[in-house]
Amino acid sequence: MGNSYAGQLKTTRFEEVLHNSIEASLRSNNLVPRPIFSQLYLEAEQQLSSLEAGSRADNEEEEEEEEEEGSESSSPVSYQMKPPPEGCCTTDGFCQAGKDLRLVSISNEHIEVPSGFLLVGAKSPNLPDHLLVCAVDKRFLPDDNGRNALLGFSGNCVGCGKKGFCYFTEFSNHINLKLTTQPKKQKHLKYYLVRNAQGALTKGSVICWKGAEFRGRQPSSSTCSSTLFQLPESSGLSGSTSSEPLPAANPSAPAGTQQTAAAIDHIPSTAAFSSAVYNGKESPKQQLVKNNLSALTRPSVLGTLTNSGPPKKRHKGWSPESPSSTETWNLQLNPQAPNRIKNDGGSLSSLPHSALVGPASSPMVGSGEPVSVPDNLLTICKAKPVIFKGHGNFPYLCGNINDVIVSPLLYTCYRNSQSLSRAYEQYGASTMQPISEEMQLLLTVYYLVQLASDQVPLIEDLEQIFMRSWRESHLSEIRQYQQAVPQTFPLVPSQIAAVTSAQLPWLAGLAASSCNDSVHIIECSYSLAEGLSEMFKLLIEGKLIKTNYVVIICASRNRAIDSCIVITGKYQARVLSESMLSPSDYQKEVNYQLVTGKVETLGSFFSTLCPEGDIDLLLEKFYQENQGHISSSLSASVNKPTALNGTGTAACTSILLELGLEKEHLTKQRVEQYVMKLDAEAQIKFKVFLQNSMQNPHTLFVLIHDHAHWDLMSAMHSLYPQTEVSTGLVDRLLNCREVKEAPNIVTLHVTSFPYALQTQHTHISPYNEIHWPSSYSNGVDLYHENKKYFGLSEFIESTLSGHSIPLLRYDSSFESMVTALGKRFPRLHSAVIRTFVLIQHYSAAMMAVCGLSQMKNYTSVETLEITQNLINSSRQCPSGHGLMVVLRIPCTPLAAVAYERLYNVRERLALEDNFEIILGNPNSGITIGKHFVEQLKIWQKIEDVDWRPQTYLELEGLPCILIFSGMDPQGESLPRSLRYCDLRLINSSSLVRTNLEQELGLAAYFVSSEIHTEKAVVNDALESDPEKLSSTDDEEIATEGSTSEKRSPMKRERSCSHDSASSSLSSKASITAFCSEPSPPLIAAADTAKSPHQALSNSAEETTNNYERQKQKIDKGAQTTISKHLPVVTEQLDIKQNIKSAQISITSSSSSPFSSSSSSSAPAHNSFILQTSQCSMTKASKQPPIVFLPKLVYDIITSTDSSGLPKSSSLLPYHSVMWASSFRPLMSKMMTCTEQSLYYRQWTVPKPIHMDYNNRNEGRMDTFHPRRLLLSGPPQIGKTGAYLQFLSILSRMLIRLTEVDVYDEEEININIKEESDQYYHQPGDMWPDLETFKKMPFDYTIHDPKYEDASLICSKLQTINSEDRSMSRRQEDMYARRQTTRMRLSKYAAYNTYHHCEQCHQYMGFNPRYQLYESTLHAFAFSYSMLGEEIQLHFIIPKSKEHHFVFSQPGRQLESMRLPLVTDKSEDYIKSPTFTPTTGRHEHGLFNLYHAMDGASHLHVLVVKEYEMAIYKKYWPNHIMLVLPSIFNSAGVGAAHFLIKELSYHNLELERNRQEELGIKPQDIWPFIVISDDSCVMWNAVEVDCSGDRKSDYTWTERNVSLKQILQHIEATPNVTHYALIGMRKWSSKTNSAEIKEPLSCCHVHDFIMLNVDLTQNVQYNQNRFTCDDVDFNLRVHSAGLLICRFNHFSVMKKQIAVGGQRSFHIKSKVSDTPVSISPAQYICAPDNKHTFLAAPAQLLLEKYLQYHSHRFFPLSLKNYSHPVLSVDCYLNLGPQIAVCYVSSRPHSLNISSSGLTFSGLLLYLCDSFVVASFLKKFHFLKGATLCVICQDRNSLRQTVVRLELEDEWQFRLRDEFQTANAKEDRPLFFLTGRHI
Repeated sequence: MGNSYAGQLKTTRFEEVLHNSIEASLRSNNLVPRPIFSQLYLEAEQQLSSLEAGSRADNEEEEEEEEEEGSESSSPVSYQMKPPPEGCCTTDGFCQAGKDLRLVSISNEHIEVPSGFLLVGAKSPNLPDHLLVCAVDKRFLPDDNGRNALLGFSGNCVGCGKKGFCYFTEFSNHINLKLTTQPKKQKHLKYYLVRNAQGALTKGSVICWKGAEFRGRQPSSSTCSSTLFQLPESSGLSGSTSSEPLPAANPSAPAGTQQTAAAIDHIPSTAAFSSAVYNGKESPKQQLVKNNLSALTRPSVLGTLTNSGPPKKRHKGWSPESPSSTETWNLQLNPQAPNRIKNDGGSLSSLPHSALVGPASSPMVGSGEPVSVPDNLLTICKAKPVIFKGHGNFPYLCGNINDVIVSPLLYTCYRNSQSLSRAYEQYGASTMQPISEEMQLLLTVYYLVQLASDQVPLIEDLEQIFMRSWRESHLSEIRQYQQAVPQTFPLVPSQIAAVTSAQLPWLAGLAASSCNDSVHIIECSYSLAEGLSEMFKLLIEGKLIKTNYVVIICASRNRAIDSCIVITGKYQARVLSESMLSPSDYQKEVNYQLVTGKVETLGSFFSTLCPEGDIDLLLEKFYQENQGHISSSLSASVNKPTALNGTGTAACTSILLELGLEKEHLTKQRVEQYVMKLDAEAQIKFKVFLQNSMQNPHTLFVLIHDHAHWDLMSAMHSLYPQTEVSTGLVDRLLNCREVKEAPNIVTLHVTSFPYALQTQHTHISPYNEIHWPSSYSNGVDLYHENKKYFGLSEFIESTLSGHSIPLLRYDSSFESMVTALGKRFPRLHSAVIRTFVLIQHYSAAMMAVCGLSQMKNYTSVETLEITQNLINSSRQCPSGHGLMVVLRIPCTPLAAVAYERLYNVRERLALEDNFEIILGNPNSGITIGKHFVEQLKIWQKIEDVDWRPQTYLELEGLPCILIFSGMDPQGESLPRSLRYCDLRLINSSSLVRTNLEQELGLAAYFVSSEIHTEKAVVNDALESDPEKLSSTDDEEIATEGSTSEKRSPMKRERSCSHDSASSSLSSKASITAFCSEPSPPLIAAADTAKSPHQALSNSAEETTNNYERQKQKIDKGAQTTISKHLPVVTEQLDIKQNIKSAQISITSSSSSPFSSSSSSSAPAHNSFILQTSQCSMTKASKQPPIVFLPKLVYDIITSTDSSGLPKSSSLLPYHSVMWASSFRPLMSKMMTCTEQSLYYRQWTVPKPIHMDYNNRNEGRMDTFHPRRLLLSGPPQIGKTGAYLQFLSILSRMLIRLTEVDVYDEEEININIKEESDQYYHQPGDMWPDLETFKKMPFDYTIHDPKYEDASLICSKLQTINSEDRSMSRRQEDMYARRQTTRMRLSKYAAYNTYHHCEQCHQYMGFNPRYQLYESTLHAFAFSYSMLGEEIQLHFIIPKSKEHHFVFSQPGRQLESMRLPLVTDKSEDYIKSPTFTPTTGRHEHGLFNLYHAMDGASHLHVLVVKEYEMAIYKKYWPNHIMLVLPSIFNSAGVGAAHFLIKELSYHNLELERNRQEELGIKPQDIWPFIVISDDSCVMWNAVEVDCSGDRKSDYTWTERNVSLKQILQHIEATPNVTHYALIGMRKWSSKTNSAEIKEPLSCCHVHDFIMLNVDLTQNVQYNQNRFTCDDVDFNLRVHSAGLLICRFNHFSVMKKQIAVGGQRSFHIKSKVSDTPVSISPAQYICAPDNKHTFLAAPAQLLLEKYLQYHSHRFFPLSLKNYSHPVLSVDCYLNLGPQIAVCYVSSRPHSLNISSSGLTFSGLLLYLCDSFVVASFLKKFHFLKGATLCVICQDRNSLRQTVVRLELEDEWQFRLRDEFQTANAKEDRPLFFLTGRHI
């Protein structure tokens, strides 16, 4: 189309270009045609993406641009600006009109941006720290690939609004850039500006002008680009989750593109990729590319190449458009950390695959002509080539196919990368196409080219490269979607030309041309078969000796390409082929090579290494020469293996004792009942456990699955031999139907490596995950003293510069020898070679230390250091203490070989008394010689003759080599004397995160800064952010501490973790190699609620982990508290009193129950104190152990990504899971444990062999099991102690959930009650007799104990001793001093929102038929004359409760609430509607009456305040709500009672009218309602037995009954409608016979009442009252001549609720929000006084003041009970030391006889018109008696005084007037006091 490549004008005429561009636009298939002037766009060069640009410092960019200018011309032409117009502004940062343009100044201002314009930031040379905001037409700006920017400029000034700048020179003058060089938009328009989440304008991504950041000088002879391909890496999660520009990946990386000219002319680099390149290893060819320009020949051409000529001079760099043109290799060395650029070698295959596996449909099935594999290929090449099938068809292989390995892994990676992830579907498939096959292969070649010779390709790296490339190629679209700005124009697809099949071989060859033949490209013309044949030919001919990778491409035909990649490098092919073996196959292969004698050639080779002769001959010679001088003690007896871990016994005993399941210390047999071994007998024992759980449905069984990542194989699918019973056993047990469906079994999985349980199909809800320890410990120090956890991240930190001793190391000499022998013995497994080499090194080192100095040449420095320190350690200590060396050999047969060899060498060197060699076989106990047993007994002061060490922790101080075998280390705890952890023999080819971190977990420690040493080992290793994640070592565990503390020298201690349940002791060995491993235990604990009792009494101070402090006395049968086996966190917990409620059934392991790691302390009889002498062991305990790793593992562990996350964290998490997609974001160190779990839950899926694989197919959307929990935490952190403590707490909580604290107080004022021999009813009477009841006198005295501080009500002349009344006490003391007792909840209890059971789900609104939002709001209005206005109430009525109401038709307006008839009778229906007023108790209020009503139908209405409506509706979605008007938001309970009663009467009238139309008489409508407190929890009934000989003889019992039974009994009372109020007793455990001898009383009723709204029509609650409103109402009802009946045979229990209710009212100052204590004396003040007004209702201030300070108004009344205060028409609490006499002013009211009574005071509260002067003159007062008149305002005070003629008998003074301390707008109450004349 005229141009040879996009962006540069050819020499053709302008008209031709225009014509061609128009034609291209018309022919375009795109939805939006290509712009007409596309050929006039600026050149399309590589751009700097937003991911990369942010890390560039501005000044570096400026320098770079100056250098670019310099490259064009040796002397830049100076530029003279046009002088500004006179009078205009010339200030930097302002436009010529004087308007501020700086981003910091106008970021929050609204800026009008015309359509088609974008806001960009311009850089001014005079303001380097500022950006100037400009509006520029986006047509003149480049796209994200640096292309399609029209020449010219069009912009507006956002300051003054001037528009139409057509030249950038003119615009730069206007905004005062003051340039000294030619103004260029490319140079000065730097950044896009975007709005952040807060709407502020911020700096966005860099404007990609011409890709200048990537350009460098071209050698004149070069015909290719100097731009290199950078390995992509993501800085975190997918960019699609953010609406802001992506941050820079590595802000600290250097960004200059111009490097030192002496080294290399121009090495392009970007700052996006951290200095650690993907596979990060510093290879020689990366040292400034061998100081030559060979790297410049690497290709960057990722797109169509149609012109091979050099670019024009103006453009310097050359790069055609491409889908991934931003990618470039970063070969720049980071000067800040020159040694950190490492290629962490890894295996391309993280998954087990065998050669040529798969069904007929497998991609491995060949097609076309066969390819013959040459004979003797392995012999000639010294390695089996590994062929990774790529794209297209793969040919058949025939001939010597045993010498090649074929894998589909790369094919799977390519295929996965073709499918767009769900995370990117939001961008639209039409605009974002997946990465092409050609691009995939090209990127793969680039990746292989940059690998060093000792590195192995890693599939995770390749996937991230594809991911990054795809995202970069679609960055424009992604950013537009992220910014979420309305698109003015439809999205234009990227104008990117793809790499074609024809170009691919050329580009691949170009890429491989600079790698010194490490990558060889073979291009085929017909099929892959010819390429494979050529490759085999080259191998046989020895022409690929230097080649590690052969890429075969067949791309000649017009169809999809065919490709494969062959790994021919000996090292790489060996690692990759061995990585394809499953753990079982790995052991089988090694065992086969040992059994068949293939290793003999290796042994004979070693024997020839030493020039002095065979090593064995040297050993024998040494032995003979020294036999007479060294006493050889070869009588080391072998101890019988013990079958039970002693520490585990103690730990298990502790928890069983604490839970009360056992009464004394348990024997081994008793403990094994609670711990199940996963062996052949497990299923039988587990069946017993299940039967036990079914037979005890009310007992909670806790099934603890420790070491839960072990054996996650599906019972249906297994890669292992079917003869192994233990394989899939966990699946068969834990996932059986009985466990899943049992409602009383809770399963707790415990592991340090939870990744395999965090997949898309997991059974465990993310809300049921617990990460231990939590980062938020509420300020509690989790660990004793200065202990801090030292795990993987801290080990990695020690390798960084600035740390004195790196604790992670690798042995280069050892690795070199292994590599050389690998080439020499290609048929031997590398594990065999590595083991034999290491054995040789240890043997030679021992010989060297013993005097054979010539042997130093046959070992490595590292091994010699280990051996010297081991042998010399015991010699340097007077007590013989020494060091422990752990030699980890996973393969059991190899471990046996190593043990035998080293044992023999030790014997020949006469070192058998110097150190012990222990074979840590999972199938046997600890076997050590008698000499060392005696040593341990002396050190630990043990007198038991038969004692033998049972755990590794008991080997403290023993100099030994522990050969630790087994494929799974199972989290063993090792003693503090561990100095070296030799992991050089771990299976490094199986690169799975769990495997690597599990091995390193052996060295995890707690360190302490107690002991000061001369040299700090760890500097800031522990200064990790406690919120962040670093590998599995969750840095959340880091505790707070000062820097000085963190940098102080460390002392090492083992944690007290019981982390794994496998010990060094286990049961009999099973047959096969892999499954001879120990299995983790399942611990099942059952918690049931039984009678509480005192458990352990050991104080928490005994729970120390510190061996130096641990002195445990040996008392036979002494209790061992659980705390001795817990992390020090238990010291913060109260374990002195534990209430048991459990029956533990524990499942055990094929190893012993509770492993040797199950405690950091030895059992009580084994405890000891270390010697204080400075022995080697004491020195060793001051720091964590030194860990030796294979070089491959070391590179992976120490290599980090840009976020600082170890590379191992990005590996496949577990061998039985796989990645859900190649399109996944990188993990980040910034992730917390919870975020990491969510990452794995999104991006991993189980394989078919995983036990969770079928979890998606169970027919339910929610696949989480409701009773599955997961406890995870780093190794040795103390998880076992945590879950044992959890059992203890759970036990107490379960009991606590079944109990409740109820008030248990005797009735007060019993001695004031009139003792009468007359009883109106018989003890056995069930109901009152109406006529008899009318004769009963009303008992005015209050007996409810909650009114102990209330004023006594006098009914006649009484002589009361002043001592009978309690002293006044403060309100806050009242709650604390009220007596409660703990009661077991019955099945008839009322519950709060925390109760959930199957029966009441529908009642609570959890029925799927009724969604939470299915409730309607209804207004209900009625008028009430006393309030003077219409009352507007609102009902919230759930759909499920609408049948209780009547609605109008049509319109659905609420008309009334249905009421039954008096004559209705039903066993399953409660007639009385129940109203419960509540405030502040949405969680704790007892509103669930389902069980209390025994399932009976009832109407329950919650009465709530308007501001609390939403929260109550949330917690009680299926409850009817009555919402009070907003004017009552600050009112007390009196307002609620008032409105309930008035509403109910109004509803009664409506129902009478409605049902009268149906022929029902008005008096037949049920008139009662129930008003219940929100704390009524249970109800009791007294059953009286009157079967005695005499009529007065009776016995009684009290039992809990349902509320249904009580209400139906009361509703069945004869003549029930004649009673106005009916109530019951408040329960007390001290109830005596006298109180229930009279079954019915006429007295006050409280808390739970039945109210007859018909009879009490004219008696109202006082809506202003906060306290004592029920007493006030009772007195009004009685004075109106109505009957109040209390059933004494019924009682209500009230729960103590510490929140809400009256406590929700806080009296505070209205002026200041700061909480200041305000005494009740300040609640009133003089009118017009400058007093601090209070923010509280006036009525509340009045009531509280009178309660505490009424003696100021009534001094004569204090303790003068014979002369009470006369209270007219109301009862106000004047405090317990003042008595009151209530009288009603209403005509015909019942009042006490006041004759003979002389009153000490008069209280007139808001008097109405019924109170007249003549009424008051009937009463007599003492001389000096006081009067208190209370009115709404001062005017009413004066009117009352005049109307009642008070001045005739009372004297008033001006200063005796007061008011409540309210502001005027809050309507204070006014007081007037006077004295009787």
